[in-house]
Amino acid sequence: MNNGRKIDLALEAREWAQSAQSGALRGVRSEETTAFGYPLTRVEIVDEQGEALLGRPRGNYLTLDLPQLPQQREELLRSARAVASMLEDLPSLPREGTVLVAGLGNRRVTPDAVGPKTMDSLLVTRHLIQTLPEQFSSLRAVTALAAGVTGTTGMESGELIGAVVEQIKPSCLIAVDALAARRQERVCRTIQISDTGIVPGSGVGNARMALNQESLGIPVIAVGIPTVVDAATLCMDLLEAAGENDFDPAVFRQEGAEWFVTPRNIDSEVDLLSRVLGLGISTALHEDFSAEEVEAWVW
Repeated sequence: MNNGRKIDLALEAREWAQSAQSGALRGVRSEETTAFGYPLTRVEIVDEQGEALLGRPRGNYLTLDLPQLPQQREELLRSARAVASMLEDLPSLPREGTVLVAGLGNRRVTPDAVGPKTMDSLLVTRHLIQTLPEQFSSLRAVTALAAGVTGTTGMESGELIGAVVEQIKPSCLIAVDALAARRQERVCRTIQISDTGIVPGSGVGNARMALNQESLGIPVIAVGIPTVVDAATLCMDLLEAAGENDFDPAVFRQEGAEWFVTPRNIDSEVDLLSRVLGLGISTALHEDFSAEEVEAWVW
């Protein structure tokens, strides 16, 4: 269906499916709104037809577009409020119980560091509630785990997360990871949140253990930001835009030719967007706190 292209964002999968066939997409619903002034698109896959068309499990996929990165404090807070509102809009986010937030990826590889860096800006509270219940019992119990990657830990991130889930028995897992975009303009300008779980590494062709309701026994919400674009997909799209359609997609998928492109200022963009995610997730989980109050606790 994707003609050799790697598509990690549900919004882009819907756009591709619409370009490949005329009329409404059966099994797929979509709605365009705004969240705190930012464009927001909801894609809902409702049945097997939708799953086949978009190549991903049924559920809700929310995509926030950031026309430009927030530079001033108020813009950062506004984008964090938008992230919080997206999470709060998901029916699968429990209103009570401990929440485990897991940062997936490799802190040493900048485009893959969104997950671990988001944990640095998260308001974690479970230890406070356990040690000083009189002072902190009104807070929600939140824990954070930077799971690392198999190459540095010797374990699958899914194995680590599964063990922690078994031990602390959270009501929900929020998994934060870097994604791959189809279009370069969406790199570091898009935030996707879904309630269908996640397969770490799938965007760059290195799929690991799935993290979802079936594997862990609890709701799994995935939060991701595309930090790279698949070079082969980018080349095919540029050729088509130039009117060159007579090419074999397999040429771009030769063994050993896996390339991904990332912005030259990816380090500062990942730092900034990780703060947005950490602040937004914390604001959603601690309902009695505003984004400003969470910011005061974390930074």
